[in-house]
Amino acid sequence: MKQMSWIVTLLFCCVLAVTCSEELSAEEWSIPVAGNAFRTAPKVDGEGLRRNGLVWGDEAGVFSIYFHLDRGAVLDLAINARVPEGKSLIEADIGSEKLSMAIEGKEFNRHELGKVEVKQAGYVRVDLKGTKREGTVFAEVRDLILTSSTAGLVVDYVKTNDGNMFYWGRRGPSVHLSYSVPRDQKIEYAYSEITVPKDQDPIGSYFMANGFGEGYFGIQVNGPDERRVLFSIWSPFQTDNPKDIPEDQRIVLIAKGPEVRVGEFGNEGSGGQSFLVYPWVAGKTYRFLTEVKPDGEGRTVYTSWFGDKGAGEWRLIASFRRPKTDTYLKGFHSFLESFDPSRGHLERSANYGNPWVRDVEGRWHECIRARFSVDPTGGGRHRLDFNGGAEGNVFFLRNCGFFNETGSAGETFTRVSSEKDRPDIDFAKLPRS
Repeated sequence: MKQMSWIVTLLFCCVLAVTCSEELSAEEWSIPVAGNAFRTAPKVDGEGLRRNGLVWGDEAGVFSIYFHLDRGAVLDLAINARVPEGKSLIEADIGSEKLSMAIEGKEFNRHELGKVEVKQAGYVRVDLKGTKREGTVFAEVRDLILTSSTAGLVVDYVKTNDGNMFYWGRRGPSVHLSYSVPRDQKIEYAYSEITVPKDQDPIGSYFMANGFGEGYFGIQVNGPDERRVLFSIWSPFQTDNPKDIPEDQRIVLIAKGPEVRVGEFGNEGSGGQSFLVYPWVAGKTYRFLTEVKPDGEGRTVYTSWFGDKGAGEWRLIASFRRPKTDTYLKGFHSFLESFDPSRGHLERSANYGNPWVRDVEGRWHECIRARFSVDPTGGGRHRLDFNGGAEGNVFFLRNCGFFNETGSAGETFTRVSSEKDRPDIDFAKLPRS
């Protein structure tokens, strides 16, 4: 009998040891809502999201929090939240799983949601919505808290606001293609084409076609009823405030096309900017041409043209003169970015086709290789939804949307030649005023 008691005691101790071991091995991650959440229904905007979290009283509002797992895992979910008055009922949807909880209390506290099993690696989306409230708001939520005993689990998300990363993280990663061009030639022109697939053009997208050392040229989606062709040149004076630029280092407008608006820009360097409100559409191919030419007096003139390739049109956007600059075209590249943090959860992509450069002797050189890169938002693993590559005779870029294919910065892509589609441009007939 004593032996049986001893065995039972031993088994109990073993079970207790295993349980304690599992609890001790559990890890916890606190995901700040301010840098990882988006209002996703019934409208997409920043309403309800604040600098330090989420506050909402809209019964229809759905707020989605995203994080990335490097493997499948069992997760215990909780939120760090409070209710200023009364009591609220909150629902959380994770795939097909539905969890609900009651929250009350004027101080921020941990409130348990429940347990879910995520079957595979990738992004996880947690939708929060209110179902009942007694006060004016459902809750104030600062963090989504994950706990898991899955060994070695890696969770990626925007962890802090250092460097204003909540803003940059919600905008999403920017991706780039740097084209291989002849190094022993003076390059005067860059030519490229962009085709944005249908439904890949959310508000806040900039599809940049012709980038170079001193500026950039491409198309934007600025609102539900406004799209632009944008061409900008940085001043050689380094500042984020255009008003600080000395007179002798300002970008000077030489000419602009009909209906093109010209002004200044700041915040990401400063300089001269031009744009044309133009109803470009997804599914069509547009072409871009940029001329970079020194004027012989220590300045360089930059001119860009744009057109619907199928219509055979060329429209002058603008011609700018940059002081203290004596160069031909350098650093030919393209990029794709989201500039609206309330829409950084929406996927966008584009095909970058038929890039060429033309030297001062009039010879065209085809760009069939491009190097892929990503900004610090992707490089720092704050966001992993970025990719690029080559398909047939085009390159492509893709970002945002919390998809699960992550590109490799530094990789070089090679596309199929489009020699038969070499640019055929009558430069003498290009509009210059």
